Amino acid sequence: MDRTELRALQAPLKERYRADPDAAVTPVAARGSFADPGITATIDTWAGPVRTGLHPATGGDGGDACSADFLLQALLGCAGVTLRSVATAMGVDIRSAELSAEGVFDARGTLGLDRTVPVGVLDVVVTAVVDTDADDAALERLRTGTERFCVVAQSLAEAPEFVVVRATR
Repeated sequence: MDRTELRALQAPLKERYRADPDAAVTPVAARGSFADPGITATIDTWAGPVRTGLHPATGGDGGDACSADFLLQALLGCAGVTLRSVATAMGVDIRSAELSAEGVFDARGTLGLDRTVPVGVLDVVVTAVVDTDADDAALERLRTGTERFCVVAQSLAEAPEFVVVRATR
C-alpha cells in the first residue's frame, strides 16, 4: 500500500469521525478463562487459545506463555504496524525491518518480597532496524510518530481498572 492508497482508505473514516466523534469510539476486548489446571489463564487469541502461567523467575516451569512476553509482543505488534503506517503516510520507503522489544522485571516485586520494588516490566525499549534511504530527520519523525500513535504504548501510560465480581448461579 502506498501513501495515496492509505489516504484514500482512511479519508472517509476521518471525515466520519470529524462529523461524529462518538463514532470513533471503538470497543476492543480480550477473553480468557481458567480452562486449564494450575496457576494459569487461557487467553483466546487470533492464533487460538494460549495458556499463560508463571514465569520461571516466579515459580513457573517455562511451559506456559509469560504475560510479560505477551505484553512486549502486543507492544511490538502495535509499534510495527504504527511505524509502517507512519512511514507510508510520510512517503518513506522501508524495504525491510527487524523489530524488537526488550525490558526487565524484578521478581521481588511480583512475589511481594519488597514493597519498594516496582511490579511490572520496566526499562522497555522498542527498536526498529530499518532498511531505508530516509535521512536522520525522517527517521526521527518516524520515531516520534510511532511513539505518539502506538495505541499499546500510549495505553501503558495509565493503569487499567480491575474488577472482581461473584458469578451468578
